[in-house]
Parts: sequence; structure tokens; C-alpha cells
Amino acid sequence: EVQLVESGGGLVQPGGSLRLSCAVSGFTFDDYAMSWVRQAPGKGLEWVSGISWNGDITYYAESMKGRFTISRDNTKNTLHMQMNSLKSEDTAVYYCNAGGALGHWGQGTQVTVSS
Repeated sequence: EVQLVESGGGLVQPGGSLRLSCAVSGFTFDDYAMSWVRQAPGKGLEWVSGISWNGDITYYAESMKGRFTISRDNTKNTLHMQMNSLKSEDTAVYYCNAGGALGHWGQGTQVTVSS
């Protein structure tokens, strides 16, 4: 059974930090590039960041550059994203994804940035 389980979300004040994790099982993790995608309240899905199968190449949406860092540990089948300097507009449910829109998705973890 394919499983992607996100964790690490929560309530944080503006300017704060969170580290999201996604534990993967049921498929060969290092066969896939991975992404983080988010959905803010009342809005559609927004791609946040991506990482190549071996972690050598990373990609970020413009508004996340310099604040978010995606990483992966293929020995532990885990994807991470360090989020710093959080803003209220970063409030969203964050999903990890393997294989694009028709690939594998987690259930999401809520990130709320509020004072």
C-alpha cells in the first residue's frame, strides 16, 4: 500500500519556522522526484518546491526562494521542507507528492501562520 504521511505542521507566529516531513512507503522512493504542494483556504493547489530523485537539484516557487529548503533522505524514505520567515500568506495545507498530479499524494498537514 502506498503511503505518504506528512507531519510537522502547526500554529506559528509570523517570522517563525517549521520543518515539515513526509514519510513514504509502498513504492521505491528514489525512483521519484518529489514535490511539496499547498492549498490555502478557498484557493487552488499551489506548487511550492521540488527535488530530484537524488536530491541534487531543487526547485522553488518564486515567493519561497530563500525562505524554504526542500531536502530528502533516500536511506529513510523521507522528504523534508524547512520553512523559515513564515508569513500569514503561507497558511495552507501542505501536501507531499510523488509523480505529479496523477501520482501519489499524502493527506496533508496544516500550517497556520498567525499572531
